[in-house]
Amino acid sequence: MRKIIALSFITLDGVMQAPGGPQEDTDGGFSYGGWVAPHFDDQLGGAIMHEQMGKTRNLLLGRKTYEIFASYWPTHESDWPGINAATKYVVSKSLTQSLWDNTVFIKDNVVEEIQRLKQQDGPDIQVHGSGHLLQTLFKHDLVDELWLKIFPITLGTGKRLFGEGVIPSAFKLVQSQTTSGGVIVADYERAGEVSTGSF
Repeated sequence: MRKIIALSFITLDGVMQAPGGPQEDTDGGFSYGGWVAPHFDDQLGGAIMHEQMGKTRNLLLGRKTYEIFASYWPTHESDWPGINAATKYVVSKSLTQSLWDNTVFIKDNVVEEIQRLKQQDGPDIQVHGSGHLLQTLFKHDLVDELWLKIFPITLGTGKRLFGEGVIPSAFKLVQSQTTSGGVIVADYERAGEVSTGSF
């Protein structure tokens, strides 16, 4: 069985919208695009990201993230070795033409198709960005691990990692570190149901 791993840059208040640049995603009049840049040091951009991106994987992406990735990564594979050969599963009702080698579109029965992918043999599946798609995955308990980079800012507005439809879920911290730029890098794996108690 394959794992689905969600990789996300988030603020302290959970915003994940447009971390990479001002025009990445301006939905809702979002004006803080590019908020990771001041905190993206050599430690985060080097060893940490290279380790996570270097793992054997397929990708599961929403349309908008796919279009951003497909406009850049095909000609920059030296920065992400093997990415062109990896299978890219893209959830989209509107895209009909592949913009990138080894793209597979998921148009209908999205939850069932992703459940089927998880049951197959093969590399783990990484979800980068894709905020709308992530809400569907959380709602149906399809995320096995969270690889988060938590940046030391709050924005108060914007699309959030945990938005609508998230079910109660327990996670276990499996590793963490803090960069010189104040970013907390925390990896969690799914750990059953939420426990409650009193003290």
